[in-house]
Amino acid sequence: MSTPRGCTNLQLRLLSHRVDRAYAEALAGAGLTTSQYALLGQIEAFGPLRPADLAARLGLDPSTLTRNLQGLVAAGWVAQGPGPDRRSHQVLLTDAGRRLRQQGKRAWKQAQLALNERLGDDRVLRLHALIAECMAALDADTPPR
Repeated sequence: MSTPRGCTNLQLRLLSHRVDRAYAEALAGAGLTTSQYALLGQIEAFGPLRPADLAARLGLDPSTLTRNLQGLVAAGWVAQGPGPDRRSHQVLLTDAGRRLRQQGKRAWKQAQLALNERLGDDRVLRLHALIAECMAALDADTPPR
């Protein structure tokens, strides 16, 4: 068995950039960025929820999430409502946000199908399995052998 050569970070960044570009181009037709689409999806699936809970779900710093939410609120896609107590608030999708999310979902699906076709279903399945295996290894308390 040979020793890995080269920078794993660079290889992953190059792959991630190419894949992200395909999704970004598809979502641009719906007027969304990939980050906006991800936020709308999480709010739709788990909302209404506190911004701190949303930030934790996405692994974002709360101040980064706040900046990202400001544009969605200004566009009328996300609203802020009262939280479980007087000191907190929750974010939720508006009807316009739901409609836009559905448009984005169709574009996202087309991007996914195009990527599957280009790479082949078998390779995509192996990639997903490898990513899950690597995430588990990185999350484990003991380093892999």
